[in-house]
Amino acid sequence: MILPLDSSHKDASRARRTLAKDSSSGEATEARISGHRSSRRRFMQLTVGGAAAGIITAAGGRLGSPHAVMAQSKLSPDAALQALMEGNRRFTTNGATAHERDLAILRENTVEKQEPFAAVLSCADSRVPVELVFDQSIGQIFVTRIAGNVVTSEIIASLEYGAAVLGTKVILVMGHSNCGAVKATIQAKGVPGQISALYPHIQPAVDQAGSNLEAATKANAKIQAALLRQASTVISDLLKKNELKVVAAYYEIGSGSVTLLS
Repeated sequence: MILPLDSSHKDASRARRTLAKDSSSGEATEARISGHRSSRRRFMQLTVGGAAAGIITAAGGRLGSPHAVMAQSKLSPDAALQALMEGNRRFTTNGATAHERDLAILRENTVEKQEPFAAVLSCADSRVPVELVFDQSIGQIFVTRIAGNVVTSEIIASLEYGAAVLGTKVILVMGHSNCGAVKATIQAKGVPGQISALYPHIQPAVDQAGSNLEAATKANAKIQAALLRQASTVISDLLKKNELKVVAAYYEIGSGSVTLLS
């Protein structure tokens, strides 16, 4: 059973962006530009190479060490999902490339706008660093996080903004191993404050999978993904047009591997 959203929370929270401003003096800026000329050339090479890697891989081609897809790439939903999974493979094989990029240039290119190619609904657990897990950097993934990776009206509003306004091509709903929120729901013990407010969102997965933590966590990710597809007319319309994918996944903390769930 999928619980309906509380009707009192229908109004979506507005997404806000904070624009970084360059406070450097004219002389310092000139020196920085001069010092980063080679980095700019490299950045453009990574941008073009990354986009080509994602598109070629999605089309069935083979690439030895594909760069991560840059946020500005225009990808299909399938190619966007492929780019995420390629990034996770780099992460699990110690071949990550995101850290090699010039962060100053990435910041400069995302001050006025953001064009993430994917969105991820993840648990708030500190052991699940989304950008690292998928080997992506500034401006590439639109991340929403909440304990238990559950769908609420606020989460829907954020992901609608990511898909309809920013143009994300895939939404990944990702549960993870040893999830404290799912474990607490299974145990159903008394907890302080408002922590138990998470339980009703996760209980359908526990009802379906029982007390097995991994099974319940995977069931929860699939239920939340299904709810996201059904509860948002914005997202469902994009799905019908094949302009978006919504996929459930499971992250194994020990290995760092992400598995897509059917």
